[in-house]
Amino acid sequence: MSKRSTDMYSKEGDVILGILAAVHLDTIYPPTTFAEPPPPRRCERINAIFYQSILAMKFAINEINSSPTLLPNTTLGFQIHDSCFSEVGAIDGTLQQLSNVKETIPNYSCLFHPKLAGFIGDGPSAEALPMARILGVSWFPQISYAAGLPILSDKVLFPSFLRTVTSVSFQPYALVQLMLHFGWTWIGILSSSSELSLQGSQMFKKMAAKNEICIEFYETLRTETLKTSLANLAHILETSSVNVIVCFTASDIIPVLKAVSPLKMTKKIWIGVTSWIPSQVFFFRDIREILNGTLGLAVYSGHIPGFKDFLHNIQPFKETEDVFLKLFWEQAFNCNLVNGINETKAGSIVYNGRICSGKEELESLDVSVFEKNDFRFPYSAYKAVYAFAQALHNLLNCRPHEGPFTNRSCADSKDFKPWQMLHYLKNVHMETDNGSHLLFDASGDSPPFLDLLYWHVTSNDTSSFIKVGKYDAAATLGPKLIIEESSILWGGKYFQVPVSVCSESCAPGYRKSGIAGRPICCFTCVHCPVGSISNQTDSLDCMKCPDDHWSNYNKDTCIPKEIDFLSFGEPLGLILALISSFLFFNASGTLCIFIRYRHTPVVRANNRQLSYILLVALMLCFLSSIIFIGRPARLTCMLRQVIFGISFSLSVSCVMAKTIMVVIAFRATKPGSKLRRWIGSRTSYSIVLICIFIELVLGFIWIGMSPSFPDLNNSATSTKITAECNEGSILMFYSMLGFLGILACVSFGIAYLAQTLPDRFNEAKFITFSMLLFVSVWLSFIPAYLSTKGKYLVAVEIFAILSSGAGLLYCIFAPKVYIIYLKPAMNTRDILVSKSEISTRNCKKVA
Repeated sequence: MSKRSTDMYSKEGDVILGILAAVHLDTIYPPTTFAEPPPPRRCERINAIFYQSILAMKFAINEINSSPTLLPNTTLGFQIHDSCFSEVGAIDGTLQQLSNVKETIPNYSCLFHPKLAGFIGDGPSAEALPMARILGVSWFPQISYAAGLPILSDKVLFPSFLRTVTSVSFQPYALVQLMLHFGWTWIGILSSSSELSLQGSQMFKKMAAKNEICIEFYETLRTETLKTSLANLAHILETSSVNVIVCFTASDIIPVLKAVSPLKMTKKIWIGVTSWIPSQVFFFRDIREILNGTLGLAVYSGHIPGFKDFLHNIQPFKETEDVFLKLFWEQAFNCNLVNGINETKAGSIVYNGRICSGKEELESLDVSVFEKNDFRFPYSAYKAVYAFAQALHNLLNCRPHEGPFTNRSCADSKDFKPWQMLHYLKNVHMETDNGSHLLFDASGDSPPFLDLLYWHVTSNDTSSFIKVGKYDAAATLGPKLIIEESSILWGGKYFQVPVSVCSESCAPGYRKSGIAGRPICCFTCVHCPVGSISNQTDSLDCMKCPDDHWSNYNKDTCIPKEIDFLSFGEPLGLILALISSFLFFNASGTLCIFIRYRHTPVVRANNRQLSYILLVALMLCFLSSIIFIGRPARLTCMLRQVIFGISFSLSVSCVMAKTIMVVIAFRATKPGSKLRRWIGSRTSYSIVLICIFIELVLGFIWIGMSPSFPDLNNSATSTKITAECNEGSILMFYSMLGFLGILACVSFGIAYLAQTLPDRFNEAKFITFSMLLFVSVWLSFIPAYLSTKGKYLVAVEIFAILSSGAGLLYCIFAPKVYIIYLKPAMNTRDILVSKSEISTRNCKKVA
């Protein structure tokens, strides 16, 4: 049994609500020797926020007692005890109200009427926790309007505890969403040593790590060592590279803020939780500057209709039964309140040399002293009263045989049990006058809803909390965290959203590369390799572009590859086309010359018909090279290699036929030679026809079985798509080239053996040189063809066609054109015959 030591006042009613509130901030325990009864503790410094909650509860009870629909025939009364932010005070006040006597008698109740319906309070979690343990034993209902400790949701440990505020277990989720919204990935954490702060900060730390938010420092403020560690803590905060500090603290952060205030750390953004947003921390003018721009989560604030008018009408000489009002008035206005207006009582303490009139306006107080518009804990306390009223209304209006208890019975309205009241409380679901819903979930918690506040200090040194967002953990559609960034001024510290990162974000086109020994938030930016991109900020990897795309210069977009082919519009294609045309006209001119001078000995020598055919074939060869230029089409792909093969086969076979005919003609001059019957144009035409026939067969087989077709080659070059002709059958392609090679080698061999024959019949030395050039070109073509990619593959083949064709044209026909035009005197039969005879005699002498 202990002596009552807390201030208390009450109001009579048919049903009583027990209310505990931490009206004072500090508890002073006088020293005792236990030689006499211990003196009562002393409470100091009024807590304006929780006192305002008491006023909200009084206002709610007055509303309910005046309501014609809610508890129409029952009045609510109350007993208010001040716990003075002390667990001992909360326990003492709880036992006193349960006993209903001035002396605390544990486990005894001297109250028979009016009936005690339940308890509202205490506000702080530390005081609500021991209350919940005591009241849970007898299932006495308790509703807290400020306790957010997560463990209080455990209905095994605290079966009768309910609350009208959101559990702090949702705060880490909201804080992580806040960090991600602003891109803050490099932060520091300060935590109080209380169980509530430690649980919240540890949960936030784990969630931050899962979301790649790195913690540079984590410091715990321990009351017993705080004074000695302030210098070290101030040094950590000053030298830290983080710009955002998350504080799971309460009033114990005040010494820290005062220690760093001289350091002018105005670039730091402080992030608070419901334990100190809002709180007395913001009442100190010497730390306002560094707190300016603070963001924090706060208990949801709702509108209480008529409450502002109620506050404006409060005066200490009208509310004489309120034992806390006088103390609050003197502290708020820094004056001494006497018993009568403008009357000074002898012996009274005069604050600051001023005397209160009792008619001062609460509206004139700064919000740091008394909030007049934003009601958070008062709104939660207001809802707690209405929850009890609605539950009691439902209990009293239970119809016989329709009740919720055994045999569908109802509770005794004169003597209902605590557990019966608890049943109705758990099932409360009502809509208040301001439109909000009042209900509890299975854990006794209210819907998880938080406000995001911003602390702003103006240039004239006034301050206020501004609501800039909200967090609804139960939201299923849309984001849970909604922020109105336009309402945030960042306290004048920044012109835009502050940055708090270990490393600057990697722009698109780069990927993040970790730094050994550093947190994941610290990294370097590496440019994506060619052919890969990253199109998002802070990409972990670069994505390879599809085969038909390529990375742009910034490596942030895959762009379609350019279709590349040897065209007439580019210098290389144009030059090759001009050379091809030039050679074509050279061959055409040579043919015209040979036709015009067809009766001259130079033209008639060595089968002029074969010369005509050879020149026509060379013209076709030069024209066929033009088919290779331009974007491949189905018809050009199908025909170009075949036309090239046939024209070259015709050319080489004509050369071979001319060479064979030279050899036959010389050998046939010997007496009794059997080669005489092979002399004539029939033999040469037969050779040409046989060679052409073989080449035609190869061409038709190629076209019939696997013809060339237009194709897009992604692998030829990395940056472009090459439009080319897929040869279809590589075997047929090399078979055609192989047959041309055989003809060229045979022609070269025969011409080489015949180079010593008489000049009259001898073109062999020119044919030998031309075929040597021809074979050399096509032997070098094969490795060049295999090692070249893209459009240059076509250029190589065109060059081979033009160079080998030009070799045949100029080596065989240029000497004859030279004689026709520049040495016409040599273009006579006598000259040719005389040269022949000289050559024959020389050959005989040698023989």
